[in-house]
Amino acid sequence: MSDTRTEQATGLDAIAGGDGTLAIVAMDQRNTLRRMLTAVERPTDPETIRAFKVDVTEALSPAASGILLDPDFGVPAVQEAGALASDCGMLIAAEPPDRVSWEGEPRAGLEGGKTAAEVRAMGGDAVKLLVQMRPDRPHKAGDPDLVAEVVEVVRTVVEDCAAVGVPSVVETLLYSLPGEEPLTPRRRAELITESARILSEVGPDLLKLEYPSDAAGCRAVGEAVTVPWAMLSAGMDFEPFLAAIANACDEGGASGFIAGRVYWKEAVALDGEERRAFLSGTARSRLERSLEAMAGHARPWTEAAAAR
Repeated sequence: MSDTRTEQATGLDAIAGGDGTLAIVAMDQRNTLRRMLTAVERPTDPETIRAFKVDVTEALSPAASGILLDPDFGVPAVQEAGALASDCGMLIAAEPPDRVSWEGEPRAGLEGGKTAAEVRAMGGDAVKLLVQMRPDRPHKAGDPDLVAEVVEVVRTVVEDCAAVGVPSVVETLLYSLPGEEPLTPRRRAELITESARILSEVGPDLLKLEYPSDAAGCRAVGEAVTVPWAMLSAGMDFEPFLAAIANACDEGGASGFIAGRVYWKEAVALDGEERRAFLSGTARSRLERSLEAMAGHARPWTEAAAAR
């Protein structure tokens, strides 16, 4: 991604373009990638996963402001191959690869994850933490307060990052409560907004949020957050994703996007030159169109942060 960043870029500048907006490719999937490979009858051994991450990084990082990698396969493979474009920042996932649960609900924790110091030692420009939260989850006496647990885990990581001087990026996803009917788009938007409000108060440098259904949902998120935010793709199809970028930026004041599968999901079924051709052609074109969609619309992270 051509921009005016310098080697001394700090904070979110290290993963942003020269105009302060964010165009980040997500390639930190581990278990999700294994499931995708299994679904198309492809191997799931470490070398296959490493090679896939290298190919995605090599094809897409020249057009991105940052790339999000996992510490187990992505970072070592990409560094060994020299696949990361020189002006592309690197975010590293800090959450444990395997998360615990409580009676079918995901439970936040850091056991087995990475600290900010470890991320910095690996060459990372930012820490990314994934949490799953249902802000409306009732808390019964004697049961763990899963919402409070998420908040405390996020607080721990935010404080750790601040102490080390590495930006904190917090991704939050909704989940279905046991036995729950599918959420309506409006209810999803309300819960995404409430999750954003709660975690924004903890003070991460950046929130990575699901698309809150429509323009009205984006406006609600924009009013709720007090930190910069970027939209994730969550496996969306590409054309709806472009429309979502426009709403997130124009209506919600988003600073850009952090997206993965929307660009490269079809490449999972491919190999060798066929895969590399898809990534350098179709996937790269999608990323470039995403950049066009947010150009002049995304809110620079510096402006969003200054409004805190």
